Amino acid sequence: MEMNGLTDQKPHFLLVPLMAQGHMIPMIDMACLIAERGAFVSFITTPVNAARIRPIIDRVKIAGLPVKFLELEFPCAEAGLPDGCENADLIPSVDLFLPFFEGLSLLQQQLELYLTEVKPAPTCIISDNVQWWTMNIARELNIPRLIFHGPSCFFSLCTHNIRKYKVYENVADDFETVLVPNLPHTITVSKAQEPGTWFHPPEYENFRNKVMKSEETADGVVINTFEELESEYIKLYEKEIGQRVWPIGPLSLYNKDVTSKATRGKKASIDEHQISNWLDCMDQRSVVFVSFGSIAQNSPSQIIEIGCGLEASNQPFIWVIKESEKCPEVGDWMSSGFTERTRGRGLIITGWAPQVVILSHPSVGGFMTHCGWNSTLEAISAGLPMITCPHFADQFLNEKLVVEVLKIGISLGVKKPSSIDEKDQVRVKRDQVEKAIVSLMEGGEEAEERRLKARELGEMAQKATEEGGSSYENLTHLIQFVTESAENGA
Repeated sequence: MEMNGLTDQKPHFLLVPLMAQGHMIPMIDMACLIAERGAFVSFITTPVNAARIRPIIDRVKIAGLPVKFLELEFPCAEAGLPDGCENADLIPSVDLFLPFFEGLSLLQQQLELYLTEVKPAPTCIISDNVQWWTMNIARELNIPRLIFHGPSCFFSLCTHNIRKYKVYENVADDFETVLVPNLPHTITVSKAQEPGTWFHPPEYENFRNKVMKSEETADGVVINTFEELESEYIKLYEKEIGQRVWPIGPLSLYNKDVTSKATRGKKASIDEHQISNWLDCMDQRSVVFVSFGSIAQNSPSQIIEIGCGLEASNQPFIWVIKESEKCPEVGDWMSSGFTERTRGRGLIITGWAPQVVILSHPSVGGFMTHCGWNSTLEAISAGLPMITCPHFADQFLNEKLVVEVLKIGISLGVKKPSSIDEKDQVRVKRDQVEKAIVSLMEGGEEAEERRLKARELGEMAQKATEEGGSSYENLTHLIQFVTESAENGA
């Protein structure tokens, strides 16, 4: 039987992402990348998430890529969630994260029904590591199942070693730093900053055990990184977990004509061309870009501190503020003089912004980031040094990779994770912001070394994704592995 020009001999990849923008977008890039190599891809989504990425879905169809976006109904009521709560950034309270994670498994029955009908049958599943229930489907179909890790390999190895060697077993103070064992660099992290603490509460135990079992029984790991960036950590991680690891990133560098970063399901408050025109008027490498991802929230007081630091730095800036962060307090502060005093050298974008477009503009010279891995990798790909302001999850360890290992960043010194339920917190003061910006953008020899190193890594990232590059070849080996597994009956 033939489907979209593919025969049964072609591999069929089933991609099951975590319903969170930072996890879905790189898996969409992966889907397009695999499809461009001649395989068929089924990408699992839900109605709310499909609506958000509709421009990408339409462009994939126009490009003629054999990718099917399968919309499964998310059973919000059955999971104990508000209607329409189908993405991590739509969760209104930290108490609802566990129901959301557990509710993902309720998609299994719908997916199994689809798999009884689709031709050609799937030959491989690539699922986010929290989608533990896909191991049941892979077992029933007798096909390989690979785990997709959205964060860095550095993060994955650190958290694995922290768990394996029980480094926090006798640590009572959540802010006491502990050495992460068996790493090529000296890395210390506190219990409060280690992302596993999100799943440490007793009520997460059952879910946590399922995720761990899913990881242990997988046939390999796919990571959005490239060998030249994390070679030591990739080798050590493979050795630690006893599984094959395929680094195939940076995924954002592929398929730019299809998954344009200006059409990722949201609209900017300022047109992309207006942003580019504004940047065109600025000196080369003079602008600092400030953005903290799709989920991380800053309190009104914190927003004001960041703004005062930006103003005091006297540096041109583009600053992204989320719709959810807009409030009368911030509006009054801006209108009381900030907007006027920074007119001409400051551009504020409300809501979503075309991040890759901004980072790749020659006028941008630095990035203040929450250290989400997609944002971090996009900055590395653009050859930019960073100011790091982690909020939660993998971000504190990503910060350590950027600042302590790669040495292309300046830390703002954040010690405590943030929470969407904490409304008035101030984690960074204005003088810290000012000092970091000046050091990153104007500093002397040390700043120039950071910029040089960042540019070198950016060039490596570009080469890794080109034909013959490390990530290009790793994807070739991944597809060969799946094809040979199908021929051998898994």
